[in-house]
Amino acid sequence: MKNARMTKLSVLVGAALLTGCANMNTVPPGTPLAEVIKKYGKPDTICKKDDGTERLIWSGQPYGQFSWGGTIAKDGKVIKIEQVLTDEQFEVLSVGKWSAKQVECQFGPPANTYGIAKGNEIVWAYRYKQYDIWPSMMYVYMGSDGQHVTRFHPAPDPLTLSDSLFPI
Repeated sequence: MKNARMTKLSVLVGAALLTGCANMNTVPPGTPLAEVIKKYGKPDTICKKDDGTERLIWSGQPYGQFSWGGTIAKDGKVIKIEQVLTDEQFEVLSVGKWSAKQVECQFGPPANTYGIAKGNEIVWAYRYKQYDIWPSMMYVYMGSDGQHVTRFHPAPDPLTLSDSLFPI
């Protein structure tokens, strides 16, 4: 039991340290994409937009609580890079109809994907910090066909839940 707790703690601490090192908020607009990739690595998701720009996601999933979304101009320079796994960012899902591809382009790949038998839905789960404080999961329900968002809501991150007062 103690080994399982230490493994769990090691994973959480490691993920926190890795995501803390990769704070991409400091990348200024106009930075060439090649420089960003050299420093932070290749993005996990690349989506070409109709206007010729690209949406790139550097994901911290499955164990990190941060993912970075960048908009890259036609000339290959950064327009903006921001943290995308926030309550404010997830609220965009309440406007319009979102396809699975649009969700992936907005937030990157989920930490987990589940099939819910009772509701016959596919659910994408993103690990993040609710209100920048609470370790949480944002559950995005994609309907029975897994193609469009039907609803979404936050919940506590199961990795951080414990039956004891002092889990470690």
